[in-house]
Amino acid sequence: MTADADFRTGHIAIIGRPNVGKSTLLNKLLQQKISITSKKAQTTRFRINGILTNQQTQFIFVDTPGFQTQYTSRLNTAMNRLVTQSMQDVDVILLVIEAMRFDQRDLAVLKILPKNIPVILVVNKIDMLADKNELLPFLGDIAKAFEFATIIPVSARQKIQLPELLTAIRGYLPVNPPLYDKDEITDRSERFIASEFIREKLFRLIGDEIPYSTSVVVDRFVLEDHLHKIYATILVEKPNQKAIIIGKKGERLKQIASQARKDMELLLGEKVYLEIWVKVKSGWADNENILKNLGHE
Repeated sequence: MTADADFRTGHIAIIGRPNVGKSTLLNKLLQQKISITSKKAQTTRFRINGILTNQQTQFIFVDTPGFQTQYTSRLNTAMNRLVTQSMQDVDVILLVIEAMRFDQRDLAVLKILPKNIPVILVVNKIDMLADKNELLPFLGDIAKAFEFATIIPVSARQKIQLPELLTAIRGYLPVNPPLYDKDEITDRSERFIASEFIREKLFRLIGDEIPYSTSVVVDRFVLEDHLHKIYATILVEKPNQKAIIIGKKGERLKQIASQARKDMELLLGEKVYLEIWVKVKSGWADNENILKNLGHE
């Protein structure tokens, strides 16, 4: 792809506490689902690059786990470290918060922000406000907490002010040729995205009945005659969690697989055969070797 003299390319870290809409924002900016979402905290567990390329700019968004202090397992320590590391080599940081909600969890994120990288405050979920007049004084108060490059209220879900956000981001990106082909949307493999889709359905369909540490491993991912055959394992820590996921006569696991398969077929553009097992592996969230294999370390 040939870039003009003013073509800009840069990395943008998306950070914030859990459940402020970081992954939804990324998916809506890309107009393609690559990062999973649910109401369960810490749904995003890995650094995921989402790539958006237009005539003038290549935006390389870095989606990160929600930074939090509630849990202390090795898994959470690794995820918090990932958030901090993701901010070191970017050109712009998007700090995402919820409109009319700013508490100690958000302040904890402010404390880890670097001083030498511009930070754009993205105030999400403005579509949920009953009284829009409350927003201006709220923004004024937040502006006193940190020297933000700019503040942009948005609704990721409704795509409100996302073009304005992209314009603001572009102003902080360096003049550089693109790093990726214009058709690429992520640096993650299809195998990785498939495992994430399964994990999303787990959280959406089961919710608080299973811990957020539940994970998914893709054992085999093959393409035969335009049919993707995917074999995956869900890792849980206790036998009762396995029973919850499988459900009565296996119905819940079938539902998880069915919904995940539909997302995979949309992403891959071809038919998918998906088979999922559930295995008990006690203490995996504190096992360094397992975390390394899953990409947490």
